[in-house]
Order: sequence, then structure tokens, then C-alpha cells
Amino acid sequence: MSYLAPLREMQFVLYELLHSDEVLPALPGYEDATRDIMDAMLNEGAKLTQNVIAPTNVPGDRQGCVYDPETKSVKTPDGFREAYKQFAENGWTALSSPLEYGGQGMPHLLNTVAEEMMCSANLSLGMYPGLTHGAVNALLSYGTDEQKDYYLPRLISGEWTGTMCLTEPQCGTDLGLIRTKAEPQADGSYAVTGTKIWITGGEQDLTDNIVHLVLAKLPDAPGGSKGISLFLVPKVLPDGSRNTAFCGGLEHKMGIRGSATCVMNFEGAKGWLIGEAHKGLQAMFVMMNSARLMVGIQGLGLAEAAYQVSLGFAKERLQSRSLAGPQAPDQAADPIIVHPDVRRMLLRQKATIEGCRALAYYTVMQLDISQHGADEEARERADDMVQLLTPVVKAFLTDEGFFCANDGLQLMGGSGFTQDWPLEQFVRDARITRIYEGTNGIQALDLVGRKMGMNGGRSVKRFFAMVDGFLKEHPDAPYAGALKAALERLQKATLWLMQNGMTDREQAGAAATPYLRLFALTTVAFFWSRMALVARQQLDAGSTETDFYQAKLAAGQFFIDRILPQSLALMAEIESGKDSLMAMTAEQF
Repeated sequence: MSYLAPLREMQFVLYELLHSDEVLPALPGYEDATRDIMDAMLNEGAKLTQNVIAPTNVPGDRQGCVYDPETKSVKTPDGFREAYKQFAENGWTALSSPLEYGGQGMPHLLNTVAEEMMCSANLSLGMYPGLTHGAVNALLSYGTDEQKDYYLPRLISGEWTGTMCLTEPQCGTDLGLIRTKAEPQADGSYAVTGTKIWITGGEQDLTDNIVHLVLAKLPDAPGGSKGISLFLVPKVLPDGSRNTAFCGGLEHKMGIRGSATCVMNFEGAKGWLIGEAHKGLQAMFVMMNSARLMVGIQGLGLAEAAYQVSLGFAKERLQSRSLAGPQAPDQAADPIIVHPDVRRMLLRQKATIEGCRALAYYTVMQLDISQHGADEEARERADDMVQLLTPVVKAFLTDEGFFCANDGLQLMGGSGFTQDWPLEQFVRDARITRIYEGTNGIQALDLVGRKMGMNGGRSVKRFFAMVDGFLKEHPDAPYAGALKAALERLQKATLWLMQNGMTDREQAGAAATPYLRLFALTTVAFFWSRMALVARQQLDAGSTETDFYQAKLAAGQFFIDRILPQSLALMAEIESGKDSLMAMTAEQF
């Protein structure tokens, strides 16, 4: 079966849960983000991803990218260039970018929904324009007027793409160890020399130019991460000549094979400083935070695609009889959807996907408010939520994207393990999302080490107040008791971290990953209570969409009964402390 954009599910979160059709048009600059316009754009996005993008997915995985060592060029899979061209020409690369540089000025939330559809349809293809958004954001925040005027219109239109060049062979997350150098030149430019690895879209044949944002160190740079600067290094220079920034080869990956993951060699390549010297990480984090939210959406998109395939299979595949007696007596066996364990896997996918979609869309809407809110307090409150929830969105949605794809494959048995079905590709594609843009362990450390204590703990206090306020306002909301208990566990875990992690950083490190998952489960339970409340209100009001809203209540109950109880084990894991983790010496392993 082919991908179908879940527009009704998306609309439920956008309009019935988040009321984005009321919130967004009230923000300065987003007056055109009405429901009619957003729905029209989403319908067009669905047509494009279903009819143009999705058909390139499986063939692209089978063919992969091809590197030519003589020309140092990369050929993307057949059909990618044409599909990308249509994607760009239809304005999707420009959706949420500023009007003054050729963008459409629409909310990031709308762009996120479009990104979900793109990731479900073909993650590999979606990655080429995906990182360009981060490059645009970095230039908007730190580029000179000249850099903005020349590069932004071409990046926003999709005529050019952007990359993020951080990692080197000897270092990943610890960027203070980078060796790439930038030598000042007489004309004000810099000669950038070094090797970067795992660079998505570092070379491709979709566009004529690629704008690399490269971390490097100046000759007078202080040691460590404080000495890193950010440079704009284009593949093709403004005078039309080829820059000395070349692809040295492709990584051979288990998944996302249609995405060119490159080794990039900068051989005295001409570049220009972005922002201030020695403050490149500040500019790069603008790009990285955008990318981390995008990767979370990749997990969501793959989970949705896997769910659709495995659900269709479960309704059609005949095997054995229901434990309650024949459900399809006119056939040789019952469809496997009647079996409890198959339903366990399907419901785990459905309940998780819908809860994650609510979490992601909420977070991105807060990003819109943080940038366009009418008053400073509203912007501050929204930004607190964005900062706090970004590592949760990245880590939890990618974990669950992989788990959902894996459940879909398991549900299909031997069929899922073959290339006759796309599930094995979804599992391979989803696995990388838990690693890049900061492994999920790094996201947990970010949450515990930076976000919890930011501004004196203001963000996490506001989060607790938001959930507690909902419970006080709606004491009879569905699952209110379970949500209250989960919130109390999360607050207790937070207090434990404050008491133990601040005096012993290893305690914080040991608790970080289970704490992030506990935080995520509690947050998703909060959104499920809200979604179920909406569904109950709609049913009480006599809605004709009975099946849709009853399914919401059933899926939410499944999450509360079968997934949220993980929080009990996570709490025990957190409180067990570091001792069993750190007791063994390296030699004893």
C-alpha cells in the first residue's frame, strides 16, 4: 500500500487540540495563517508527497547514491532530481522563511506538518532541503546584510541547498577537538582547510550550488570549544568559479541510502566568517536546534509510514482463528488484526504516534509564539517551553519512531523482513535518527545538565504549573488520576536530580536517559488527557464522527494502561543511582 497523509489526524491536533487557527493568525506577521489557507496548503502537500515524493522512496533505497572519484561528484537516485525540483518550484522550501528574502512567511508549525509528510514519503529525499532550513536560520540570526542578500533568496527558493559541517574523524560531540583551520586572507575572506565527515548533502546533483556552514578555528583561537568560529563556504563562489571544497567519498550506511552522507575535504577553500570570531557554536546552535526538532519529526514521519503499512497488512493477512471464536467464518482464517498480540503492536504504534504528534506540534507552535508573540512575557514563556522540550522531542520521537517501525516489522512476521514490503527499509532508515544531531544520550544530558537549570529552573517550573493547572481546571478529565500520579513521579525525580546530580555529576549522567523518557511519557500523557477530553466533548455534543473520537478515547486509554506504567520502572532506575553503573573498572568488562 502507498502512503496517505493523515490529514484528519493532523487537523485534530492543529485545530481541536491546539487551536492554531485562532492562535497563529493573532500573532503579528502570521495574519494569513487562517484555517482555510493552512488546509489548502496541507491538501496540496499531501498530493505532492503521495504522488510525487513517495514513489521515489523504495527505488531510491535500492539504488542509493553513486560517487564518482574522478569528478568528486555524487549522483542521487533516479527521480530524486525531478521530485526535488517540483518540491522547490511549488514553494515548499520557502514555506516558513521571511517574505523579504522570497519566503512565504508562514508559521513554522505549518512547515513542520509538511515536513512530517515529506519524512513519511521519502526521508532520504527530504533531508536535502531539510538542513537548508537550519542554514537559513543561522544566516538570519548571524549573517551580514551582504551574506543575507546574496545567499538567503537562493537557499529559500531551493535553488541552492545548505549543509552543517561539524563532525571530524577524531571528534563528534566534543567539538573542542576539531582541527579544521581558517586562515585570514587579505581580501577579508578565510582559507578553510580540514576534513569533515557525515555531512548530509555535502555533494549532490539536485542543485548547482551548496552552501556549507563549517566550524573551524582561527590561528589565534583559544583552546576548547570557546575557540570555534563558523564560516560560510560555498561550493561555487560568487564569481562562478569552483571552490576547493570537495566530496572525498560517501559513507556506506545501513539506511537513508538515498541521502548522500559525505566526507568533505576543504583544501584552502574560500569562506567568510559568520557572526563573531570564536563564537561559532552560538551561531551553530541556532542551526542545530532547528535540526533537532526536524529529526524528531523524521521519527514521527517514519512511525506513521510504518503504521500505515502494518495496519493494512493486519486487516488483510489471514492466519488462525480468533481466540474468541471465528470472526470471518466465510474465510479459511481470520485477519490477524483479531489477535491480541497483533492489536498490542498496532495500538502501541497508534497511541504513541498520536501522542508524539501532539507533543511535536505543540512545541513548534511555541516556537512560532516565541518569535512572533505580541508581548515579551508571552515570547519568554513560549521560548521556555521550546528550550525545555526540544531535547525531549528529538530523543523520544526518534526512539519511538524506531520502535514503531520495529513493531510494524514484527507484526508482519517474515513478510516484514523481506524487501517485498518497505518495513525493513523503515527500520533501517529510522535507526540513524536516534544518533545524528546529537545522540539521544546527549539529548538527555542536555535536558538534565542545561535545560532543567536554565534561568533558575524557570522552564521546568512552568511546565509543571501548566500540567497542574490543567488538572485543577479539569479534575474530571480522562485519565486525570493517572496523569496526576505521573506528574508527581516526575516532580519527585526532578527533586532527586537536584539533590544528587548537582553535587555529583555522575549521578546526573546515570539518571539522564531514564529521566528524559519519564519526562516524555508524562508529557504525552498530559496531551492524551487533553485530546481525550476534546474527543469526549465532541461525542457529548453529538458529533457524527463517532468512530474517530471513540478511537481517540480507546487509544488514549491504551497509552495510560499499557505504556505510561513504564514510568514506575523509570523512577526506580533513576533512584537506584550511579553505583551499579560505575562500580566496575574498565578492565572488568
